Amino acid sequence: MRKAIGALAFLGLLVLLLACLGLMAGSTSIPAASVWAAFFERGTPDAMGAVVREVRLPEVLTAILAGSGLAVGGLLMQAVFRNPLAGPGVLGITSGASLGVAVVVLAQPLWSFLPVSAGMMTTLAALIGALAVLLLIVLADRRLGDAATLLIVGLMVGYFVSAFTSLLQASGEARALKGFVLWGMGSFAGTTLADLPMLAIPVLMAAAVAFTLGKPLNALMLGEQEAAALGVATGRVRLLAIASTGVLAGSITAWCGPIAFLGLAVPHVARALFRTADHRLLLPAVVLLGAALALACDLLLRAFPAMHGVPLNVVTSLLGVPVVLWVLIRGRNWGTRS
Repeated sequence: MRKAIGALAFLGLLVLLLACLGLMAGSTSIPAASVWAAFFERGTPDAMGAVVREVRLPEVLTAILAGSGLAVGGLLMQAVFRNPLAGPGVLGITSGASLGVAVVVLAQPLWSFLPVSAGMMTTLAALIGALAVLLLIVLADRRLGDAATLLIVGLMVGYFVSAFTSLLQASGEARALKGFVLWGMGSFAGTTLADLPMLAIPVLMAAAVAFTLGKPLNALMLGEQEAAALGVATGRVRLLAIASTGVLAGSITAWCGPIAFLGLAVPHVARALFRTADHRLLLPAVVLLGAALALACDLLLRAFPAMHGVPLNVVTSLLGVPVVLWVLIRGRNWGTRS
């Protein structure tokens, strides 16, 4: 346990270091002294301080929220379905959120008369899309009661919803279509300090629910019958896990786009580093690892001129694909020793 606590502390320091580097790095490097002054020496605001507080701080916080939230969602899905290749997008949740965003971006006349900001409308639409897909999944879950079959249903729902998104793209106006395509590439730079509560509140609430499921998820990994014999309300645990993942994926997708592979890869990295399948330890581990990986990806894009203009999903895919291939090669028992 001491080693695990030490590893978590190390990851926490790594997240803090990467966050500080994220505040300093960019098209214009800002010295550490100027970053410190931007927060703790509030005199006459200068240009560097404004960039740190109003541009880089929201991007760093968004990366932390998105990386940790997607990682938690991936861990929940892999536990519920006992499938190492499950992730936040596997049930069509991300596709549902993307459809909601597509309606807002590509069909603006349908909602432009409402007295709601574009950011709020996008968040609501993404959550509605994700929760609508979740409702279908929950109904299928009650009907089927089989995790493997439900996984296939989720994939089919995802493809079906993506087809509607493609129809909206085909009929969208050129300018709106360009914005939607750019959103689909993924980015942590789409939020301001005023926007952050609309991302942070649902992510933190869903993550808090996930942290209450650590012990039941351990039992669920043994099998549903075994978990029920231990007194675990398997239906309730699965519902809470799926709902939490829906809120996480929906809110993060609304602000950052459909981020690839973070939710799928990070739980496996956590299992490999900590050599455990105990979700009471894996949950804080994936939070810190997800945040660190998201910050590292964002830092790569901003710190190196050669990476400017490269979509975020390119970087996350380059890092995530080897992990997924490793999982396939090593098999289902990869990193599960306790």
